[in-house]
Amino acid sequence: MSEAKILYHGSKEIVKSPEIRIARFNKDFYFGFYCTILMEQAKRWAIRFNGKGIMNEYIYMPNPNLKVLSFPEMTEEWLDFIVACRSGKSHDFDIVEGPMANDTIFNYIQNFVDGKISRSAFWELARFKKPTHQISFHTARALQTISFKTAYEVYDEK
Repeated sequence: MSEAKILYHGSKEIVKSPEIRIARFNKDFYFGFYCTILMEQAKRWAIRFNGKGIMNEYIYMPNPNLKVLSFPEMTEEWLDFIVACRSGKSHDFDIVEGPMANDTIFNYIQNFVDGKISRSAFWELARFKKPTHQISFHTARALQTISFKTAYEVYDEK
């Protein structure tokens, strides 16, 4: 049995009951509720709009009966999956976990999708970027694996 983990979700509000929202823009792993194991990354998400936000913490208990796709690192399969999701192609996974295409890497992906750079150029540019982490929940069953722990305000200390 897998161990419980603490996950973080940076937001403008307290999110006691996470939900999957269909947004205007497609995300790395398509529409879902996104968290991370990296507290500093979640803080950046929380404060990105006006320098203050809410850090939500959850306890995640993996369910072996769910369909999970995991990318331990940036790979060709990871790149192809993100390109497909950001192009509007859905998938049937309950949970997807892997590196996050941060702003810089996202720009490289978009340039690759638009044909402005080759696949090999993408990898040459991306290999020096520090990987980040995301785990996304795509079904109601997946959301049942996380339970709200606490929430608190965070601020940009600059």
